Amino acid sequence: MNETVRAPQQLRVHQCLGLAPGPRLVVLGAVHGNETAGRVAIERVLARIDAGDLEITRGIVTFVPVTNPLAHARGQRMGERNLNRNLRPTAVPQDYEDRIGNRLCPLLEAHDVLLDLHSFQGPGEAFVMIGPEDNRGALEPFAHAAAESRLALHLGPRRIVDGWLSVYEGGVARRRERAQRLGTALDADPQYGVGTTEYMRSRGGYAITLECGQHADPKAPDVGERAILQALALLGLAELPLAPPVAAPEVLRLVEVTDRLHEGDRFARGWASFDAVKQGEPIGIRHDGSVVAAPADGRVVFPNVRAQVGHEWFYFAQPGSRRLG
Repeated sequence: MNETVRAPQQLRVHQCLGLAPGPRLVVLGAVHGNETAGRVAIERVLARIDAGDLEITRGIVTFVPVTNPLAHARGQRMGERNLNRNLRPTAVPQDYEDRIGNRLCPLLEAHDVLLDLHSFQGPGEAFVMIGPEDNRGALEPFAHAAAESRLALHLGPRRIVDGWLSVYEGGVARRRERAQRLGTALDADPQYGVGTTEYMRSRGGYAITLECGQHADPKAPDVGERAILQALALLGLAELPLAPPVAAPEVLRLVEVTDRLHEGDRFARGWASFDAVKQGEPIGIRHDGSVVAAPADGRVVFPNVRAQVGHEWFYFAQPGSRRLG
C-alpha cells in the first residue's frame, strides 16, 4: 500500500456500439482496488475486440476495467472509503469515492444489465451473487428476477448466493444501537449497504456480482473472461456460442452478518468462505473470551481476518429454497 500515491483524476471507459439494436451491458472491474481479476478479464476481452476476434454486433457494451483508480493505484481495497457501499450521486462530494460515484451512477443508469467482477481474500471457489425475488417491498423492489437468475446460471459458477441487502440492513440496525457508544459512522447510514448492483436494480435494471475466486488465484481472470463472453452470448450482443446453464446450482441465502467489534476479536480457526459449520460450533472469539457460535447448521461466508473494527467480520448462510431458471 502507498498512501502517497497521487489520486487519478479520470475514469477510463471503453464502449462498443453494435449497429443493430439490443440490450445495454456494462461490465465493471476493480471496484475494490486490490481485486484485479476483473480488470485482467476485461483487458483480455478488449484485446480480442481490438484484434478483430470478437465483434459487438448488437446493443451497447461498456467496459470499465478499473472502477476505483485510487484504490487500484494504491493496491488496496479502498481509496478513501469503500466505493461499493453508500453508492449514490452526491451534490457536495466529501471524498474520492463520492466523486467516482457521481460519474459511475449515471453510467449505470444508462444501461440495462450490470456484470460486476470481484474476487475475495481467502481460499474458495468462484460464486455468483444475485438480488431478491420479484417484490414491491420498500427495501429493494425488483421486477427482473427471472432474467437475472437466467444470467447467473449461464456465467459458469455453480454456487449462487442471495439475501445481501436484507442481511446488511439488519447489520446496520445493530450498528445504530451501538452508535452512542462507538460514535456515528458512515456504515450506520441506512443506505450504506447499497453498492453497484443494488444501485443498478434501484434504477430499473438487473445486476450480477461475480466473485471470480481468491485475489491471487491465476484462474480467477479466466472465470471473469468466460463470464463476460457468456453474458455477451446470452444477451445476443455478439455471435458467440452459449454454454448450457449450470444444471444443479447450489443456492444459498445469507441470513446474518457479524461485525468485528475489537482489534482482539479473532477467528476460532482459519475459515475459508463457505466452510460448513454445525449449530453451536465456535466461529470467532471476542477479545473478552466470549464465543461467537454458529446460530444453526450453515456456512461461514466472507470471513475477513483483516476486518476493521465496526465493519463486517463474517456472514452466515444457509441453504436457500429459491428455485432458479
